[in-house]
Amino acid sequence: MNQVIRLADFAPDVESISDVHPELQGEHLRMVEALLFAAAEPLSEEALAHFLPQGADVSSLLDELQRFYEKRGVNLLQVNGKWQFRTAADLSFLLRKEQPEQRRLSRAAIETLAIIAYHQPVTRAEIEDIRGVAVSKGTVDALMELGWVKIRGRKRTPGRPVTYGTTHSFLVQFGLESVSHLPGMEELKAAGFLDAVPPAQLDVPIPSEQLAPDEDPYEPGQALAE
Repeated sequence: MNQVIRLADFAPDVESISDVHPELQGEHLRMVEALLFAAAEPLSEEALAHFLPQGADVSSLLDELQRFYEKRGVNLLQVNGKWQFRTAADLSFLLRKEQPEQRRLSRAAIETLAIIAYHQPVTRAEIEDIRGVAVSKGTVDALMELGWVKIRGRKRTPGRPVTYGTTHSFLVQFGLESVSHLPGMEELKAAGFLDAVPPAQLDVPIPSEQLAPDEDPYEPGQALAE
């Protein structure tokens, strides 16, 4: 009788998911691994559960796979609530190709993207107020063409201006599970983006993917108000 080999057999420090039916759990683990490797896009726990036998503990299976791949060439990461295998960050240089750079973001676009990421939901007027200069329509359009920024709602203020926020593609591009995982003040200081002793009034805002109390969802086809 062939014995089912579990990934945990090769990683003594990885705890078994279950001691009740190790062969069955090992088979479920292989199924999750195969689904994630074959998927072109990140998969949610619900999507994985659809392909597994009823009763399979998808959450525990993902935890075990994540631990197993933690120090390997590819890592299992959770991005925006979904799971995906990605090259280990310290090995990304192996996959870089020398090719002409197709597009460089302007300083205005980088600043605008940062403001939208941290202050979302945010209107164009609010972006201009934070930057202290006018924001051209082309700057926001360029970020939307990249797929990193979207119109997410409308403010309940005169003129009903649209609000902007980041997209799933933005999270995937920067390896974030959600906008709440954007670097905080201490991380920004450690990376050299902030002075060791920033101004007393400086505060890093906490962005939200949920609609704000004074924000209504945007309905495609509505006339835009800036």
